[in-house]
Amino acid sequence: MKKYKYSAINLYGKKFTGTFLAENEKDLRAQLAKQNLYLVSAKVDSDKSPNPFFSLTGKISVNELSTFCRQFAIMITSGTSIVDSLAVLRRQPYTAYLRRVLDMVYEDVKAGKLLSEAMEKHKRAFPPFFRSMVRVGEVSGSIDTVLVSIADYFEADGKMRAKMRSALAYPCVLIFMALAVIVLIIVFIIPSFKDALAQMEVELPGLMVALNDFGIYFQEHWQTIILVLLAVVFLWIVFLRTPKGRYYWDKCKFHMPIVRNIVRNNVSARFCRAFSLLVSSGMDIVDAMDETCRVLGNSYVAAQFHRATEDVRQGMTLTMALQTYKLFPTMLVQMVSVGEGTGELEAVLGRSAPFFENQVERSISALTGIIQPVVLCLIGASVAVLFMTVYSPILQMMNTL
Repeated sequence: MKKYKYSAINLYGKKFTGTFLAENEKDLRAQLAKQNLYLVSAKVDSDKSPNPFFSLTGKISVNELSTFCRQFAIMITSGTSIVDSLAVLRRQPYTAYLRRVLDMVYEDVKAGKLLSEAMEKHKRAFPPFFRSMVRVGEVSGSIDTVLVSIADYFEADGKMRAKMRSALAYPCVLIFMALAVIVLIIVFIIPSFKDALAQMEVELPGLMVALNDFGIYFQEHWQTIILVLLAVVFLWIVFLRTPKGRYYWDKCKFHMPIVRNIVRNNVSARFCRAFSLLVSSGMDIVDAMDETCRVLGNSYVAAQFHRATEDVRQGMTLTMALQTYKLFPTMLVQMVSVGEGTGELEAVLGRSAPFFENQVERSISALTGIIQPVVLCLIGASVAVLFMTVYSPILQMMNTL
């Protein structure tokens, strides 16, 4: 498909200009004819496809998706058609990538495609969960309600991510500063003291000699050391981006004692909110499980949840499937059992989502409360050992005088 800039006229000679997606100029002429427009001139737009590599960003944030859905829903609720709503939204101050994607979606919808079909072509921009919800909204005729629900979902998800980042930022800064101070002492302070003490013929402790040798080596080969560290970080990132690497890392986090509760509560909150939203929109349980599998945020849990989905597809109850794979806290499984028994599964899970989100916040706060004093103690102990290493020869020399 090519993106054309065209000029056309209608039966009354009124001029129209715009952009349109078409296979070639003949296809463009045919598409315009369906709208009673006659092509005058056309040229291929050089900005023909949203390439994430050359855009400001190749991924749309959850906050931006939430804002887009909220504005889209308001316009549709007020009686504006989907095409006219997209025409307005594509000129809003979103990121360059989202604006370019909306241009493409607008052209497809204007040409007669469904909104879900147009969004399906931009899988990088619109997550599977988003596209599925739009498709459900089209089938049920409640696209405005669905968009509001999607906005609420992404808004809650964005707030939870922001809280996790802010809670973990301070310990990370402390650790970085501690490492910087330790490296500064080893590389610059200890060698200068060592030279001074050597001139006074003072016997140096073994730890000071070892640290001095490391400091000298770092000064002579700091470029190599930094390159090796960067290479290790790069390889680790590449490993995590592979399906197998991401799976094993997610599995490690799921079972790691320090962060296990945070991961499980986070997965539980995502399951409750996404699954209840899909089922309440009219999707059957098995299809809702298929879509929920993609938004759990943990590839290990997603793989196990997919197996649970297959069990439900074969006739097992959701409660039994969740009990089999032990992915969620016992309380959540009990809530699912209650929901299945009363026939109000989506309502029960919808009310459970905020509880698990609060549990995530509490777990992070508790972990941060433990990490901060531990890091401060380690910093203090490390600095104390280094200074004792530096000053112990001086104290020994003073005692011999």
